[in-house]
Amino acid sequence: MKIRTSVPTVHPVVLMPPWAVTLDLSVPLSQVPDPGTPWTLGRYGEDRGIYTQPLFGGARTVHLGLDLGGPVGTAVHAPLAGQVVHAGHNPEDGDYGHVIVLQCEWQGAPLWVLLGHLSAHSLQQSPRDSRVKPGTVIGWLGNMDENGGWPPHVHVQVSREDPGTHDMPGAATRADALSARARWPDPEALLGRLR
Repeated sequence: MKIRTSVPTVHPVVLMPPWAVTLDLSVPLSQVPDPGTPWTLGRYGEDRGIYTQPLFGGARTVHLGLDLGGPVGTAVHAPLAGQVVHAGHNPEDGDYGHVIVLQCEWQGAPLWVLLGHLSAHSLQQSPRDSRVKPGTVIGWLGNMDENGGWPPHVHVQVSREDPGTHDMPGAATRADALSARARWPDPEALLGRLR
């Protein structure tokens, strides 16, 4: 007798076209070449040269999420079934802007998924305590005036513990990178390899 186990359906957070460009953000933002498309990927674990805002203290440079870029207003989807447990606005220059954190279950354990740099309207679409299914549109990519001052993208970060708020450190120091990666693992383990 074969025992069936259910595998949760994982939906893409952003429906990315196959021509999306993987960016090299290890250099200062002024040196990042124009990718020629708004559809971009920013890597997890990359030691970045673009974090010059006071928020990063000149030392937090190792990226702890996956960045999925597209045009302003591009839909952002829930990857798994879950609940919006935290939502809010982080207004500091270089921060996330509007953020939604989902609590989901993955591989038999709770998992929290932060989706940052969203439009302000996203928080009305998906207020706290909202229940979502895989693929539910929970928000949209925000413009630079509302997303912390960045080109339009969503920062996807996963956590093995409840952040307790609508924030997670999106970058770590080089010295703390190993322990940070244990707390905030690569989102591609959940979403699948994007490039």
